[in-house]
Amino acid sequence: MEPVKMLVLGAGGRGGVYADFVANNPDKAAVVGVAEPRDFYRNRIAAAHRIPEDRVFRSWEQAAALPRFADAVLICTQDSMHTAPALAFARRKYHILLEKPMAPTEPECRRIVEAVKRNKVILAVSHVMRYTRPVQNVKRLLRSGVIGEIASLQDLEGVTYWHQAHSYVRGHWRNEKESSFMLLAKSCHYLDAISYYMGSPCAKVSSFGNLKHFRGENKPRGAAMRCMDCPRSVESKCPYSARRFYLNRVKLQKIGWPVNVLSPDPTEKSISEALRKGPYGRCVYACDNDVVDHQVVNMEFANGATAVHTMTAFTPEADMGPKLRIFGTRGMLCLKGSQIQVFDFLTDTSKIYDASKFVSDAAKCDEGAHGGGDGGLMTQFIEAVQTGDQGKLLTGPDETLESHRIVFAAERSRRTGSIVKIPALSGGGLTNAQKRVLLCRFNARKTENETKLSAI
Repeated sequence: MEPVKMLVLGAGGRGGVYADFVANNPDKAAVVGVAEPRDFYRNRIAAAHRIPEDRVFRSWEQAAALPRFADAVLICTQDSMHTAPALAFARRKYHILLEKPMAPTEPECRRIVEAVKRNKVILAVSHVMRYTRPVQNVKRLLRSGVIGEIASLQDLEGVTYWHQAHSYVRGHWRNEKESSFMLLAKSCHYLDAISYYMGSPCAKVSSFGNLKHFRGENKPRGAAMRCMDCPRSVESKCPYSARRFYLNRVKLQKIGWPVNVLSPDPTEKSISEALRKGPYGRCVYACDNDVVDHQVVNMEFANGATAVHTMTAFTPEADMGPKLRIFGTRGMLCLKGSQIQVFDFLTDTSKIYDASKFVSDAAKCDEGAHGGGDGGLMTQFIEAVQTGDQGKLLTGPDETLESHRIVFAAERSRRTGSIVKIPALSGGGLTNAQKRVLLCRFNARKTENETKLSAI
């Protein structure tokens, strides 16, 4: 098949990751246009992919004003800037890969879903967790029936202390008006994975959380407004010191993300200058952040199963990634990193599965960022565009809207202190999620002997 021609909107971290995938897979796709207001990032992708000058734009509007010149568009702009380009390029019949979250409000999400359906274009929202080896292997085990039907689920999202400080206190996602609330910006792909495991519509939610620590009243006595100006006697005792975190990484030659967010050419001099003048050098107790630093979401699904998701900033780097326990009628499944443990009630024994040794046939998980999720998503999005088959993807517009609705309902619950019911999607018939309930119930009846997985 011919390589898929792609237009990249937003040449920062996410746009760069997808463009790099294309560069490494020239037989699958080609970047033929880029739109980005920042010169360095725009020019870097333009040069790497030899994009003609008339296909290099400072804004997505300039690209949208031209007749359709690519098969697909990768929308990697900031959260609050998703809706307008998604609607514009859907009207122009571009297939769309849209960075998560879909949009900052439920009405905007619905408009995007309606637009892609009306224009009959493929939509992939970057819920990359579905395409990772651990998630795919958990799903495959669940489908095999090894733990029976799911009764309840516990999920821990450890953001890590420095990631919270970088992205959600000092960075782009710190302030709801400039981006979106924390659960949508950071946790929507976790709730999407929970929805994927459950295979049933979420019926109601409750949620609690707040901004507990990164507040002005917690600023240490004598601390400065910037870490570079802070007295060493204070700064040396602060676990969120920007001086220590970023400059230590430069000294260790760890100059990829997140250090390269401060400067496209990370050196001790350029990073020090960025810390003195830029947003990432601010004291974490003196920023304009307002997103929560911890939150829990309690969910009840239409099939009677329950789930709880915990998001917390206060974890070490070693705890990044999903920590999951699923309690079934015949056993229990635990995921930590790439190790999956299944306890069988009938035999009273445990088996350990290594996620690196097998993977579901449903997803072509790749190596690289996000546990292979980025590569897996791109591979299947390309196949979907080449074949015109939305079903090549692990989630369609309705399923994506379903998991976003859980997020919006949970945030309403947190703000109002009430239990929020989630009505079924309108449109008649069964939703995709409801159809999956029937499939999961059928698969749950399978015996363990039917699975092709091998324990080690």
